[in-house]
Amino acid sequence: MGFAHNNVLHGNHFRKDWQRRVRTWFDQPGRKLRRRTARKEKAAKLGVRPLTLLRPAVRGQTVRYNRKLREGRGFSLAELKEAGIHRKEARGLGIVVDHRRRNLSEEGKALNVERLAAYKAKLIVFPRKASKPKKGDSTGDDLTAETTRAALPLPNPYVHEAPRKITDEERSFNAYRTARVARANARYDGVRKARAAKKEEEEANKKK
Repeated sequence: MGFAHNNVLHGNHFRKDWQRRVRTWFDQPGRKLRRRTARKEKAAKLGVRPLTLLRPAVRGQTVRYNRKLREGRGFSLAELKEAGIHRKEARGLGIVVDHRRRNLSEEGKALNVERLAAYKAKLIVFPRKASKPKKGDSTGDDLTAETTRAALPLPNPYVHEAPRKITDEERSFNAYRTARVARANARYDGVRKARAAKKEEEEANKKK
C-alpha cells in the first residue's frame, strides 16, 4: 500500500474477530411456525367473530393512486350516523371509527354507508345470556344460521360498460379544443366582465 501526496493516512483494521459479530437468521423457520401457531390460537380465542375489523373503502392518495380503492383507517362519524350505528356501539360490532376523517364527496360517503349496511345485514350478535337477549341482539333462526369469518371484500372501483359502437357525435368531438376553450373562458372571465361593465358605464354616461 503506497502513500503519496498530502492525503490522510489509512487507518484500516483488518484483524477484528468479525466472525463473532456476524448476524444470522437460523431461527427464521422456527419463528415462522411460532407466528402461525399464534395466529391459530388468536383465531380460536375469537370464537365466531370475524378475523379482521371492518374498515372503510377509501381512495389512494395522489393522482397516481386515486383510481384505486383501499381500506382506510376507520369510518367517519357522518357515515355511522347515516347507517344508524352509534360510534360507541360500533367498536363492539367490530367496526373501526376514525373521528378525524371528513367526507369530501357524496359518492365516497354513499359507498361506505352501503358497506356498513351490507355488514349489518350479515351481522349476528350473540346475546350474553340466551334467556335474556338485549336490544340489538340476534334471536331465533339467526343464532343457528351459518356464519363466515371472512372480511367484507372491497367494492369494484370500475363500472364496466358493455361494448358499443362509437357515435358520429363522439367522433366529431374535439376534446383538446374543448378543454382549451373552457380554460380560456375561465381565465379571461373576470377581464371580460370588467370590460362589459366599463362599456355599459360609458354608454350610460353618453345618454346623460
